[in-house]
Amino acid sequence: MALGLWSNGASATSSGAFSWRRRPRTASPELMSGRETDRREAGGKVPNMKKLISRSHTTNVRSFVLVAALLAPTVCRAANTANASNEARIERYFRSIGKDPTLLLAFLRAMPKGGDLHNHLLGAVYAESFIQWASENGTCVDPKTFYLSAPPCGSDKGTVPASNALTDRFLYRDMVDAFSMRKWQLSGKSGHDHFFDTFDKFIVASYGNTGKMLAETAARAASQHEIYQELMHAATFPEVTALANRAGWEDDFAHQRDKLLATGMAHVVAAARQEMDDAETVRHSSLRCATMQADPGCEITQRYLYMVLRGMPKEIVFAQMVLGFELATADVRFVGVNLVQPEEWYVPRRDFGLHMRMLNYLHGVYPKVHIALHAGELAQGMVTPEELSSHVRASVQTGHAERIGHGVSVMYEDQPRELLGELARRDVMIEICLTSNASILDVEGHRHPLREYIRAGVPVALATDDEGVSRSDMTQEFLRGALDQELSYAQLKKMARTSLEHAFISGASLWSDARNFTPVKECMADLSRPRMPSQRCQAFLRTNEKASLEWTLESQLLTFESKPPPAAEASRHAPVP
Repeated sequence: MALGLWSNGASATSSGAFSWRRRPRTASPELMSGRETDRREAGGKVPNMKKLISRSHTTNVRSFVLVAALLAPTVCRAANTANASNEARIERYFRSIGKDPTLLLAFLRAMPKGGDLHNHLLGAVYAESFIQWASENGTCVDPKTFYLSAPPCGSDKGTVPASNALTDRFLYRDMVDAFSMRKWQLSGKSGHDHFFDTFDKFIVASYGNTGKMLAETAARAASQHEIYQELMHAATFPEVTALANRAGWEDDFAHQRDKLLATGMAHVVAAARQEMDDAETVRHSSLRCATMQADPGCEITQRYLYMVLRGMPKEIVFAQMVLGFELATADVRFVGVNLVQPEEWYVPRRDFGLHMRMLNYLHGVYPKVHIALHAGELAQGMVTPEELSSHVRASVQTGHAERIGHGVSVMYEDQPRELLGELARRDVMIEICLTSNASILDVEGHRHPLREYIRAGVPVALATDDEGVSRSDMTQEFLRGALDQELSYAQLKKMARTSLEHAFISGASLWSDARNFTPVKECMADLSRPRMPSQRCQAFLRTNEKASLEWTLESQLLTFESKPPPAAEASRHAPVP
């Protein structure tokens, strides 16, 4: 640290003496002032650095570095003390507004939130966007069922142009309701059924618009003060389905994989990569990146989880899995695989064990590819008691899941306390989707297992799931966490950090001890001043993308906490004149 702190401030002459070229960065008035305050409060004297150095023109490098090393901890302690004080002040303010949703909303909207690790790209887009794209593409809509279809439209097909919705407010209103969870209680269906029915209604509008979808989610993430997204997306699904049908099926996984590789998997991988290349070009253009008018969404780091539709026939499911593992091996943008579609549907229930065995085999072939799985997105009564008792455990033990999406039914599993302990020991993170769990499963408040996960020391982070369909965003998830789960500011802050720690993005972590958020040795002394990292720390951050993202979050949190909270709670509860 000492060399990094002082190498720009002084240099050794040929005689071994030092000459000052400019004031060292760490001797700025602000930092020196903080150091003086810290030392005077401790009853000590503040050494004059220039006097220490100028006492002898023959001071050697080793002596000077020793002096700097002795003083550096004082600077760090002062900064760390100030940071801890700021965090405590923010926590006090957070508690003071804990029962006021409007003040909480303003506070949480501004709070840095890290990453969103459970986000379905198709479900992240709001209904209004799908209606607009359908109108522009000449897509048709059935005005009774609100299913979109390809043109031509006509009375013989019972369809009208989707563009009619732009001038028919009743059609527009009903399409938004049909494409989302808005007013789902009036649909005559359960929240679960209404939610999953929406996708088949609007999916046609998504065709050819992946780039616009990426742009919308990135822009919204930036507005929510996120910095990272892992988006589930089934690239080239028609192509991999056709490949699976050509290959047929045999029960030997190794032979089945060999057939897929021999009959065109490389072409499907190339097509998927090209699809994302094209989509990212559109995203870049839509957000005006690399221009003076660039949208803040340009700064969001987006990565992809290959989305396997597990409700399909086994040969298609396996082919999708192989495609996902191959993509994650070939393209750093694809960071892992995930299995989607409702757990309680017949095929996912019937083939659950088969799917876990497929993953177990492929994990052996591709041990470096990350796996996240939907598991435990169930509530009592949705399936038989036996099926409630094993999905989370099997997803970890057999499916090699490093993260579990939802995990709502964990307390219905066999020996749930032992399972929670295993999840904590394995460091398996749970992606908590509060809005989704409330509207789809009707599980919220004290019936949600979030508290049990926290008590057991299982890593958890909040996520949006399908923010467009749910009419939500990451701020709303944090707000639900505060109001519905009574989470503290410290707990929400930990979840934001945890989201990046368990991201599948490449590179080493910023933390040597992620449970206590202890920095790695390269950046141990730098975290209190993230805008001025040492050269050693900078080198570490340049070569580790995950650590770089975590550094960005820490910088944002320090800035957020350094701002004095508004005194709005005092005036808000004052009598109205």
